[in-house]
Amino acid sequence: MDTAPALLLLLTLGCCCPGIYGQPLQIKVSSPKDITQLRVGQRLELECQTYKRYGASWIRQDKHGTLHFIVFISSVSRASFGENQGTAHRFETSKHNTVYRLVVKSFSPEDEGTYFCVMSLNQMLHFSPGQRAFLPVTTTVAPTTCGPTSKRGTTEEPNLKSPDPEGRMQKDLNFLCHIFIWVPLAGACLLLLIALVITAVLCQQTRRRRCRCKR
Repeated sequence: MDTAPALLLLLTLGCCCPGIYGQPLQIKVSSPKDITQLRVGQRLELECQTYKRYGASWIRQDKHGTLHFIVFISSVSRASFGENQGTAHRFETSKHNTVYRLVVKSFSPEDEGTYFCVMSLNQMLHFSPGQRAFLPVTTTVAPTTCGPTSKRGTTEEPNLKSPDPEGRMQKDLNFLCHIFIWVPLAGACLLLLIALVITAVLCQQTRRRRCRCKR
């Protein structure tokens, strides 16, 4: 929205009359119930309760601090939108006694900001407290990676896969010990077995000779 001449006029009156007095204007949000949970396309209704029937204006301050004039609602319920706005179809206005209503038909990011109700009385501007209307901030979750996420995982995994030098050396020594012990023992057993066989053969031959001698 472009800043309308009516808004410049209001700001000029505010500069000429910096002291803004009188009963403060009140803004009541009738819909939605929780304005902090606005959604795109939702209907937003703002009500401005005044104490005089002199008409009231609605302005919006965007997130960058720029003021945008929306509409002036006269005491006879006539609505005058900004000349360069060109979006009057996006709003609805109504008046009942001293209540001036502004309706945003379909809320969009373009409508985000702080809304004020302004009334000019006795050459002084009366501003209502600002009513903030913003869409909830959405947060995105960063994608997770498949890599190691802790020191424990990165230190234990190599230990499971890499050999232990000391353990391997101990195994080699044990193998050599077995060779030096069991190989000679097996050889000694084999020699003993051969000696027993030879002794048995010699004994048998000696018996045969004795038997022949007796005959």
